[in-house]
Formats: sequence, C-alpha cells, structure tokens
Amino acid sequence: MDQHSRAKRNLAIMWFANFFVAGSMTMVMPFLSLYIETFGNFSDDYVQKWAGYTFGITFLTAFLVSPLWGRIGDRYGRKPILIIAAFGLGTSVFLMGEVQTVFQLFLLRFVMGVFTGFIPLSQALISTQTEKGISGRVLGTLQTGTVTGTLMGPMLGGVLADTFGYAQAFQFTSGTIFLAGVLVIIGLKEFKVKDDENEQESYSRKEVVTFILKQPMLISVIILSMFIQVAHFAVQPILALYVSELNGPENLAFISGIAFSITGLGNLLMTRRWGRIADKVGYEKILIALLLAAGLVYLPGAFVTEVWQLVIVRFLLGVTLGGIIPVRMAYIRQVAPINMQGEVMGYNTSLRFLGNMLGPVLGGVVAGFYNISSVFIMTSAMLFACGLILFFIKFREDHAESSVRSRTKHSTS
Repeated sequence: MDQHSRAKRNLAIMWFANFFVAGSMTMVMPFLSLYIETFGNFSDDYVQKWAGYTFGITFLTAFLVSPLWGRIGDRYGRKPILIIAAFGLGTSVFLMGEVQTVFQLFLLRFVMGVFTGFIPLSQALISTQTEKGISGRVLGTLQTGTVTGTLMGPMLGGVLADTFGYAQAFQFTSGTIFLAGVLVIIGLKEFKVKDDENEQESYSRKEVVTFILKQPMLISVIILSMFIQVAHFAVQPILALYVSELNGPENLAFISGIAFSITGLGNLLMTRRWGRIADKVGYEKILIALLLAAGLVYLPGAFVTEVWQLVIVRFLLGVTLGGIIPVRMAYIRQVAPINMQGEVMGYNTSLRFLGNMLGPVLGGVVAGFYNISSVFIMTSAMLFACGLILFFIKFREDHAESSVRSRTKHSTS
C-alpha cells in the first residue's frame, strides 16, 4: 500500500474512531445530574453543585496533561498513545456504572480527564501525514466524524438511560470507546510526511516553547483558542432558561435540545467546506473571517423574541464556528515543524479545555448579574475581538514582509 492509500485508510479509521469517542463522551451528558440523584436524597443545590464539579474536573485534568501527551506522541508515535487513551477512557466510563457515591464518580471523571486527548491526538496524527496544501480539507473531513458523534451521542444516551438505566448506559458507552481502540490497533498504520529533509528528529520543551513565542500569529491562535471556547460555552448552561423565557415551559426539553444541537448541524454542513476554502485562500484569512462572522451572527441572539429566531442564530453560529477547529489545526500544520506538531497542538488543546471550564462559569456570572441577553452580547464582542486581534497581527506581519522584500529589492538593484 502506497503512502497516499495509507493516508486515506488512516483518515477513514480515525473518522469512525472519533465518531465513537465523541458520541460516547456526550452520551452521558444529558443524565449526569440525574445519575447523581440516585446516590442519595440530596437537595437540588447539592446536585447542581456536584454536577458542575464532576463535569468540570475532566476538563481541568485534560488542561494539565494535553501538552504532555502531545510531546510523548511527537517522540514515540501517536498510535500507542491513542490506544492508551481509548482503553483508559473506556475503563473509566465502564467503572462509572459501578460507583456508589458522588465522590467516586468525581474521582473517575478526574481520571477520565487524563485520557480525553484521543480526539486532539487523532488530529495531530492525521495532520502529520497530510501534505500542507490539503490539510484544511483533510482535517475538516476528520472533524465531521467528531461533530456527527457529538450530535448523536446525547440522543442515544438519553434513550439508553430511559430504557436500561443509568449504570447500563455507562457500560454500553464504554463498549463503543473500546471499539474505537480496537479500530486503531487493527487498522491504523502510522507514518509522517517529510517537509524538510534536514529537520530535527526531536525538540526539547524549551525549543518548542521558544519556537511558539517567536511566532506572533501562532501564539495568538493558540491563546485565542481559549477565548473562542469561553465564548462558545458561555451560553450552554443557560440555554434552556433562555428558551423558557422565550417560549414558556411547554416542550421545554425538546425545544432546548433543538436549539442546542442545531449548532452542530451547521458545523457538520460547513466544516469540510471551510477547510477546502482555506486551502485555496489562506488559513489566517479564513480564520479571521470566521471569527468576525461568528461575532456578528451571535449578536442578534440577545434581541430575539421567538424561539425560531434563536434557532436560526444558533445554526448560523454553527456555520461560522464549523471551520475554526480544522482551519486552526491546518494553520499549525503549516507553520510548526512536523516533529513538534503534537506538542504545539497539545498547548492549543490545553487552552481549549481551559476555555471549556471558564465559559459556563463566566456565562452564569454575567447572566446572574445582568440577564441572559447580556451573555450573547459578551460572547459576540469576545469573538469579534478575537477576529480583530488576528487581523491586526496578520496586517503587521504582511507589512513587515513587504518592507523586507522592498529593502532586498533596493539593495540588489
């Protein structure tokens, strides 16, 4: 099998593996608080507090370990780390079906965070075996597997919990994660493309950090990953409350589910297209355009008066946000040496997880002090500001390059 065929085979395998993992990770979200209620006669405040703790602790652990997994993957290969992550995740989720107390569930969610790098690691693996010119399209294709799993997971999880019970739903979920691990073991053949014959075989942590700090656009893309996730996740915990304000209590869960998942549909429809466009137009330009567009389409959410208007806003948000992850990864693929890509993407992933934690907290605080509409205004401003910052940095870089070319031309003439 030639390199091109292996790359296509690996992409297909990781698409299905990411579909299973993303679906499994989101299966338990609809009933996490309900599961906590089964451990005792607790107050609503206690359940809500511990649901927040058990949800957030996974992201905290992932924030701490993501760069480490990326570095290990760069040095020893990503296939072994993917296998460890899949079976670590599967075991953690399986044991969640056996716990007897809230604290045991909390500890397992903590351990689970150590292994949540499966999807970012798969992105790094596919990135390193993809030629630069098509990385946006390829990573966009891979992202559709994650989005599809994320869309289907909560629905399937709710059905399983209602039909078989919460503990059995966890155990079924673990089985699909183990299946992803088996797919990696059996089918994945890891390799790297070579961008430069003289590139180093490995880089120290200091060399990687120094490289990032010397690239203003790269470090900005990595740091802004956190703010993008904060903006995206700020409205998630209070979305059902906003739907209730607009529509009343009738069919609240169903309509809230539509408003929540429609963003994923917009994401699914456009993520591969944005990657393909970025391959032709330029990754920085598309990333800037998507951030500015996301800021603009999110703002009307603060002024809607009907649920259908909110659904349209959420769909358009998914359309704009759909390209940000693959385009961001494709940009890193362009600028970072192939043998440090995992660690660079690890820092990017780490800050994304931090944003996942901070977003719901910030959204709840803003909604509490002001109102839910204020959260939409805040997130719109945050996304628009991210786009303007990248635009300013890109403008300065282009101006500096133009000045260098001009001086070179004058010195040779």
